[in-house]
Amino acid sequence: MQFATATLSPPTLIYAPRKQLNFFNPRTPISLSEGRAAKGVAVKSGGQTQRHDLSLRAKTPTRLGARRKFISTTSAATSGGGDSVSELDDSARKLLQALLWTAEGVYIIWLFLLPYAPGDPVWAISSETINSLIGLSLNFFFVLPMSNSVGIHLIEAPVLHPMSEGLFNFVIGWTLMFAPLLYTDKRRERYKGSLDILWGFQMFLTNTFLIPYMAIRLNEADEETKTPRKISKLGSVMMKGAPVVGLVGGFVCLFSILWAVYGRNGNFGDLAQRWEFLVSYLGSERLAYAFVWDICLYVVFQTWLIGDNLQNVRKDKVGLVRFLRFVPVVGLTAYCLCLNADNES
Repeated sequence: MQFATATLSPPTLIYAPRKQLNFFNPRTPISLSEGRAAKGVAVKSGGQTQRHDLSLRAKTPTRLGARRKFISTTSAATSGGGDSVSELDDSARKLLQALLWTAEGVYIIWLFLLPYAPGDPVWAISSETINSLIGLSLNFFFVLPMSNSVGIHLIEAPVLHPMSEGLFNFVIGWTLMFAPLLYTDKRRERYKGSLDILWGFQMFLTNTFLIPYMAIRLNEADEETKTPRKISKLGSVMMKGAPVVGLVGGFVCLFSILWAVYGRNGNFGDLAQRWEFLVSYLGSERLAYAFVWDICLYVVFQTWLIGDNLQNVRKDKVGLVRFLRFVPVVGLTAYCLCLNADNES
């Protein structure tokens, strides 16, 4: 019996090379275009030339840069730092100027010309209002009332309600302290007029002249503004004597409050009666009504101007003044007391 035999041969492996995937071959020559205008590089691979964008101008950094600019602008406008509102971009600066000039127009038309606000407009002012204004001016900084109280009667002080006297002198004392701030303002050169005249009129007409200054100081700098003008004698006195100005102005404001509450003994009633008079006074006299506007605007302008000029303050007092600038009167008093006049000199 025979068996069939078979020959078994090992399987044959057939190797078929596959095309290599060439993601990036370091040996592949890369041709770079000369100059900064090149938008990519040419990569030769497999007989074909492909262009890859290796530009450094990516969209993401551009967007981040724009966002950083927006954040820095917003921070400058709200934080009151060294550059503060004055360094806003052009569109925001023009908008702010437009708002200030609009405020000036409203201030003049509403408080001086139109008959709708409490009291008489300028063109229909009564003799009673004129007499009251003269009396308040004679009692400027309480010089005459204090002189009469110690027996000096060269001129008799007009007897007015202490609330009206206190309000008048409070605003004038605050206005006095703006002088060192204006003369040391880093953007004062943009105002082409005389700061002496500006501040002099501000003492009598307050924000009628301060609002335009706040708008003009936002103008773009030119060659003329880059050259500092010679400081006037009044400006030099106000700068060097800033601590004295701050003490006098701060004391007058504080004394005005005390005078309004306790002045002239009990001849004008207790605190409740005086408060009742003040409410009636604000609602019937144009001058008193205007002082309310002045106080509100002074709060804004004091914070704004001090924030722009912290570099004028002694280095060890910058933090204190930066914090106090938000407090009416107190912030401006602190600026005057801590002013380093040598920087401006």
